[in-house]
Amino acid sequence: MWDIPSPMPPRRDQALTIHLPVVVHFLIRPVEGRIMSVTLLRTEANGDGVSPFVELDRQTWSRLAAQMEQPLNEEDVFRLRGLGDPLDMKEVREVYLPLSRLLHLYVEASHQLHAATTTFLGEQTQRTPFVIGVAGSVAVGKSTIARVLREMLRRWPGTPNVELITTDGFLYPLAELKRRHLLERKGFPESYDRRGLLRFVSEVKGGAEEVRAPWYSHVTYDIVPGKEVVVRRPDVLIVEGLNVLAPARPRMDGKQGLAVSDFFDFSIYVDAKTAYIEEWYVDRFRKLRTTAFAQPESYFHRYATLSDDDAESTARGIWKRINEPNLEENVLPTRGRAQLVLTKDADHSIRRMLLRKV
Repeated sequence: MWDIPSPMPPRRDQALTIHLPVVVHFLIRPVEGRIMSVTLLRTEANGDGVSPFVELDRQTWSRLAAQMEQPLNEEDVFRLRGLGDPLDMKEVREVYLPLSRLLHLYVEASHQLHAATTTFLGEQTQRTPFVIGVAGSVAVGKSTIARVLREMLRRWPGTPNVELITTDGFLYPLAELKRRHLLERKGFPESYDRRGLLRFVSEVKGGAEEVRAPWYSHVTYDIVPGKEVVVRRPDVLIVEGLNVLAPARPRMDGKQGLAVSDFFDFSIYVDAKTAYIEEWYVDRFRKLRTTAFAQPESYFHRYATLSDDDAESTARGIWKRINEPNLEENVLPTRGRAQLVLTKDADHSIRRMLLRKV
């Protein structure tokens, strides 16, 4: 199987030679029985042809779920937001409600494709879970997005059973990372049991009745022995992690292997300027001093008593040494492989959406 890199979508802090705005006007039906007219802005690069992505601003995107009922309340939003991620009802209504609608349409389309396939084969086969990948940097807010999507998709008819798995559970245990001299590379591709993650996702997608994954603790910063995440034939599985959109690696025999993303039915990349993400990371580190770091069993308990200045210096050192290189070398290059890119502003709000054309 050949792995051909997808074109990278344009980024807000990257300029193309020439941008020609093209207005695309069409009709959509966001709610049964009601047709809306929507105008999209499409970006073309002179000499390079039409972009494989349709670009939507937040105002246009929010109209794609007009008149739909908001399924979450203030208590739900408070429970789902991450540390340092100011998620609110407005963001849920304008960004995640349309996104849940889009994903619901994709799930319905996959059901129709399954029915067509069974008709072609002349036999009944059981439908397999719809798998969604969510990728992005440390501290960009992908975990919050994954949690919100899980809650919203559970409220759509046909997908009451939605499970979420993070790739943290497939990090090698601390002892193994130390043995391999990878402690300073934690989060880089080589720090994961990629074969185990690939096996897990392929078994879920293959329709296995029950699939188990290791349990990771963000307090002890390690895999918890004897504790597992159990997934039992969900309607939808969300796989969230730094490198879930990474391409397949060549095998030892020179042949092309499989990638986790080969089993995704839809994929999302959460994007922001690197400078924004660094500030979010530092801010989260400061807040963790009085939360997770304050617990005696925390791996980072030694940071709980740092002053504000020392906490900032320590956080920026970790960012520059580990997280920023990983973002630039491994995570960001996978952005163009996503079907949807959500771009955040400095205040964490999502302002732009790039949706791959079908």
